[in-house]
Amino acid sequence: MNKLLVVLLTAAMLATTALLPAESQAVTKAEDIKQFTLKNGMKIIVLEDDSIPNANMYLFWKVGSRNEYPGITGLSHFFEHMMFNGSKKYGPKMFDRTLEAAGGANNAYTTENSTVYTDWFPADALELMFDLEADRIQHLDIDPEVVESERGVVTSERSTGLENSNYRMLSEQVKATAFRAHPYSWSVIGHESDIANWKLKDLQDFHKTYYAPNNAIVVISGAVKFDDVKRLAKQYFEPIPAQEPPREVHTVEPEQVGERRVYVHKPSVTSPNIMFAYHVPETKHEDYYALQVLAGILADGDSSRLTKSLVFEKELAAQVFAFSSESIDPNLFYFYAVAAPGVSAQALEQGLIKEINEVMKNGVSDQELQKIKNRQLVDFYREMSTINGKSNTIGSYEFYFGDYRALFDLPDELNKVTKEDVQRVATKYLRKANRTVGILDAKEDSNENDL
Repeated sequence: MNKLLVVLLTAAMLATTALLPAESQAVTKAEDIKQFTLKNGMKIIVLEDDSIPNANMYLFWKVGSRNEYPGITGLSHFFEHMMFNGSKKYGPKMFDRTLEAAGGANNAYTTENSTVYTDWFPADALELMFDLEADRIQHLDIDPEVVESERGVVTSERSTGLENSNYRMLSEQVKATAFRAHPYSWSVIGHESDIANWKLKDLQDFHKTYYAPNNAIVVISGAVKFDDVKRLAKQYFEPIPAQEPPREVHTVEPEQVGERRVYVHKPSVTSPNIMFAYHVPETKHEDYYALQVLAGILADGDSSRLTKSLVFEKELAAQVFAFSSESIDPNLFYFYAVAAPGVSAQALEQGLIKEINEVMKNGVSDQELQKIKNRQLVDFYREMSTINGKSNTIGSYEFYFGDYRALFDLPDELNKVTKEDVQRVATKYLRKANRTVGILDAKEDSNENDL
């Protein structure tokens, strides 16, 4: 790491440390993390951290909308609901109530690639946590009445989400246009017709296949002892039988060879929304960090390229951001912007393209590059300053990079990104032929004043 980066990062970290909780003082090193694999194939990763008397258990299941197919889309997200609705030992809603009575809490999230359950609890409730999770992994009660009730909840969630969120409505159409073959083409919540027609056997087969111990990564951090975790894992998790590995996702999205466009009419929208989506490689690809830096330079903070130019100077946008999510397969690099009052979709689109082309043509400055590297490093260390952030980061690197130890390479990987790398990935991926444009507007169609 160069001297300038060390000085800037140290200053930033000193400023940040004063704002972080006491547990931030615990520095995690690769040798602090231990792992083992049970006989049934379940991988357990453990980080002993006594900074607070709490612990957590993060269960990363290797299933998301990527693993679905037409007819069962949305099942990954649906199980995020079902896993809290009763099993053999702990009945409906008892998972939450039992954990809360012990002073704990939980949550869950589903993505295109994974379903993750997050449990937080006092360290002395560790065995209870193993008991709760083992019960719903092996003995989930897929009760027909509960299924119908939750089916209604998810259907309502889908419709109200699309109605209330311009972003969700637009992104669903953009994804479906950008992907012609790969299962990333549908939203995580699934198609409405599939939600209405899941069969009980679909759910039973899905749970048996994807909630098998050999399809999970479990991360436990906090005031625990490795030997205790291993003993409890053998007692509660190891008896759960492994299953045949899930079917591989072998579909490769064909190269996009021309710009695609989609227009979404929403009468209630007060200002046009625009989304650009460009195909980019998977997280493990060598261009991952350069693309993250590019996204930061373009849209992270008020001084970023897009915000400074489109929001403050030209007043074309009310907001704008860019991102590329972690992903197992090649996915999309997004730009999203909401037009300022009185600004047309065409004017905002032209403004976005101009700023993107400027980076492709002339690159970025040393100052921009260093600033975003520092910011991303500080964000990383801030995330690693809590036991929850540690578990989520460890599990995510194990999931997407195939080895949690890759997280310790992040400082060097960021440091290696050059101005030339940023300009190269911008030129390589942000091409017109690789772009899908989505416009959401209140007009009846997009023919008027088209580009």
